[in-house]
Amino acid sequence: MEIRDERERFLLREWTLADVDSLAENISNINIWNNVRDGLPYPYTREDAGTYIRVTMDKPYVQDFAIVVDGKAVGGIGFIPLCDVERYSAELGYWLSEDYWNKGIMSEAIRRVVDYVFRETDIIRLFATVYEYNPASMKVLEKAGFTKQAILRKAAVKNGKVIDMHYFDLVKD
Repeated sequence: MEIRDERERFLLREWTLADVDSLAENISNINIWNNVRDGLPYPYTREDAGTYIRVTMDKPYVQDFAIVVDGKAVGGIGFIPLCDVERYSAELGYWLSEDYWNKGIMSEAIRRVVDYVFRETDIIRLFATVYEYNPASMKVLEKAGFTKQAILRKAAVKNGKVIDMHYFDLVKD
């Protein structure tokens, strides 16, 4: 499956094992790690990349996309469906190589994934959390149509500091 950017800046597609080197090279960056959950290893190795890609390939439908620029996987975006009473909600997560920050790629990638999720799945609500010190990511979500619903005070620990998380969501019309 491929999703193209109308301006042809990037392509969203399923991860493949051919992306191992590019994934490991682009995500192993402390400035990326500072803005994602601690479950993402740092430094990120080729072995981590292979494990992650194999997990994405085993899912029942596409939930994780590589963001490809000039033939290289330089970012990722995906969603995690919830269960039980929250079964129509999913959490959105994303990252992009620092070389491509502030180019409008991520806001458009989010819009494209939102379209896919709302069209191809039963999910009617997407949400994302952003650490208090990452206003750029907050702006990306807002540009993609998300609305800040809350500030979850002292809700996370990152780099040994207790921080607030800003909670954004988008509901299918």
